[in-house]
Amino acid sequence: RQFQAGVHILRNVAVAHSMGGPIADIAETAIRALLPAVTAEFEKQHGKLPGRGLAVIGLGKLGGREMNVGSDLDLVFIYDVPAELGDEWTLMQSDGSRPLAPMHYYARLAQRTIGALDVATTEGRLFEVDMRLRPSGNSGPIASGLAAFGRYQREEAWTWEHMSLTRARVVAGDPSFATEIEAGIRDLLCRPRDGDQLVVDIADMRRRMAETYPADNLWDVKHWRGGMVDVDFIAQYLQLRHAESNPAVLSPNTRAALTNLAKAGLLDREAAEDLIEAVHLWHNIQGLLRLTVGHKLDEAALPAGIAAALAAAGDEVDFRGLKQHMIDIAELALGHYRTLIDEPADAARPRLDSRETER
Repeated sequence: RQFQAGVHILRNVAVAHSMGGPIADIAETAIRALLPAVTAEFEKQHGKLPGRGLAVIGLGKLGGREMNVGSDLDLVFIYDVPAELGDEWTLMQSDGSRPLAPMHYYARLAQRTIGALDVATTEGRLFEVDMRLRPSGNSGPIASGLAAFGRYQREEAWTWEHMSLTRARVVAGDPSFATEIEAGIRDLLCRPRDGDQLVVDIADMRRRMAETYPADNLWDVKHWRGGMVDVDFIAQYLQLRHAESNPAVLSPNTRAALTNLAKAGLLDREAAEDLIEAVHLWHNIQGLLRLTVGHKLDEAALPAGIAAALAAAGDEVDFRGLKQHMIDIAELALGHYRTLIDEPADAARPRLDSRETER
């Protein structure tokens, strides 16, 4: 099915942006099919624990249903800790022939699930799995209990982690547990925030990212200024800024979030239209590049057929027109980024410094 989606994009039957949802459906179907199968195999050795088991949260492009063929899966694993067991839970062990304590049990089950998704076979890997967005990043536990996850997000998480949560969606697990997780995430996103600190944190993070990933090529549509990162940051910042008073703005999908923000009067409609056009363009170009030349494009060596396909993906008549369109859209998106984030952050820094001095 992923191959079929790629063929549709290459033959201009569909553009990459319109295939983001169907490709995410493929990934979700794989996760939902593999999780119970892996769990059943795991239970043969280690038995079961009370509760509703393991749930899988999709973040990033999976959470937002904006996947391309070959996109990584950004995953977080959450397990159920039955409230009625209290402290007794940590002293329990599973009831199998090789019993495990809950923390180890779910860490191993999550690792088995990752292995099922990204194992190398003769036909390649099904998906690459990225776990860096879990609590505490690469140093954090593979799986967390829901209460511990919520406590970390409330007390220790950085702003960028809450930005990631704007794109969170439960993709597999017990339905009642999934509902509880998503309600908890919504509560986290709707917490009161210091607007000055929020916008400064986000502006500083974008600056550091630009230093780490300097985009010197227009075709690096993710990191190019006015590209995907800038648009995503705008959508995530505005959701975190306004969700407390207007929870209806929240959506894991960038286009939907921008639409919600415009409907709520929290984003100028013309700016929202510019940013949504940028979302479509960058997704279409990135999707086609990954199917053809990979992450780097050498214009001098670009076959005419691919140049024409790129122009069509950008709804332009030729390659030169596409490049100019990309430059124009990037300038518009970057202008909105500066108006919505950079300029407010510059105004907020003296106020934060003043508060710090008063302390």
